[in-house]
Amino acid sequence: MLTFIYQHMKNILTCILLAISVTVVAQSSDETAIRAIYDEALARGKSYEMLEYLTIRIGSRLSGSPGAAASVEWTRHIMQNFDFDSVWLQPVMVPHWERGQKEIGRVLNSKKMGTVELNVCTLGNSIGTGPEGVSATVVEVKNFEDLKRLGEKNLKGKIVFFNRPMDPTKIQTFAAYGGAVDQRGSGASEAAKYGAIGVIVRSMGINPEDYPHTGSLRYAPNITKIPAIAVSTKHADLLSNLLKNDTGLQFYFETHCMIFPDAPSFNVVGQINGSEYKDEIIAVGGHLDSWDLAQGAHDDGTGCVQSIEVLRIFKAMGYKPKRTIRAVMFMNEENGLRGGTEYAVQASANKEKHIAAVESDRGGFVPRGFTLSGTDAEKNRIRSWKNLFEPYGVTDFNQEGGGADISPLAPQGTTLIGLLPDSQRYFSYHHTPEDTFDKVDKRELELGAASMAALIFLIDQHGLK
Repeated sequence: MLTFIYQHMKNILTCILLAISVTVVAQSSDETAIRAIYDEALARGKSYEMLEYLTIRIGSRLSGSPGAAASVEWTRHIMQNFDFDSVWLQPVMVPHWERGQKEIGRVLNSKKMGTVELNVCTLGNSIGTGPEGVSATVVEVKNFEDLKRLGEKNLKGKIVFFNRPMDPTKIQTFAAYGGAVDQRGSGASEAAKYGAIGVIVRSMGINPEDYPHTGSLRYAPNITKIPAIAVSTKHADLLSNLLKNDTGLQFYFETHCMIFPDAPSFNVVGQINGSEYKDEIIAVGGHLDSWDLAQGAHDDGTGCVQSIEVLRIFKAMGYKPKRTIRAVMFMNEENGLRGGTEYAVQASANKEKHIAAVESDRGGFVPRGFTLSGTDAEKNRIRSWKNLFEPYGVTDFNQEGGGADISPLAPQGTTLIGLLPDSQRYFSYHHTPEDTFDKVDKRELELGAASMAALIFLIDQHGLK
């Protein structure tokens, strides 16, 4: 009996040691592969030169514009040149909004300074004022509750000035953005409910800046559409101070934007076929469109070239993925999300199985981790790989989230993942004329691409179940 017990315990111990041995070998193999991925991205990467062409040679890429059309053709061409297994265009109809000639915004005859020109820009999707402009008394508010409290008797025929800053005490700047952006997105319709004839919105930036931030507004159905502009943070403070001394202060603004019928465009898709589980898809992407004020470098040229670079790295290493890996350049994230929505519709119609989708749309800064959205088991599987990323400074796997363009895949059970770079400088460039190629650091961009490729490698090798 003792001999039997001894042999049984010996067999159990052997199985445990064998399992540990297999785990160690797998861990060692993963470490070696990830090291090779980072080496390829940092020593022979192509993301920075791709970004230079996209931002400088092509430039701004608002959906429906010639720049957007040029970026579609260039992206298809570059992925074909990297010899991906297949590259195709996915048609999508997108909004076509044009800013028109430069906006005018001025304080009229303030008691303190007389006429004052302010730095303003039209918010995306806004209607224009036309050459006659809009002129009225300004009423400053912080939130929608202020509108309700003031009511129609104090707001009808006035210009509403939303002046709620992003909270500078928030360490996560996207949390600060989320706490302020409703006034940009819905402010025009909320003010119009009470008879306002125009809206000024404090720019979505944390620092004192001379330049305004654009961004998209959304008109609510069955409410009068009124024109809306953003004002730079410095000039928002100036306007607020002037109002303290002159509650009857008059403001004039003039915009010439126009909304045209929806225009045809495309998502651009490149793919490396899976060898073992080819029907399981891992998507990685960014949005190809950008606002018209600048080159769209951090938002989101960096995400696009990083996503293409993931597949290029695998090709350069001779890596044959088990699962199909797909790079998607989404069109129209900025003022409609049509590309992301259409991609999910087509994925469902084609009965495609996306096990994971990774998005980069927080700028090309140094990577700190990944945001995760999925089941607890899926998130815990990804978090179990954290030690493999720690040598590269990628340590934050605790935040929820994924990305705007991949979010329509959530109902299909797709695990959503967002690259999480350091965000402290992002909102100095976001939606502004300052979002240019020279603001992107080559090494930080390459580290982000490598981090995405490493995570996708692990998901491909080990799955998420």
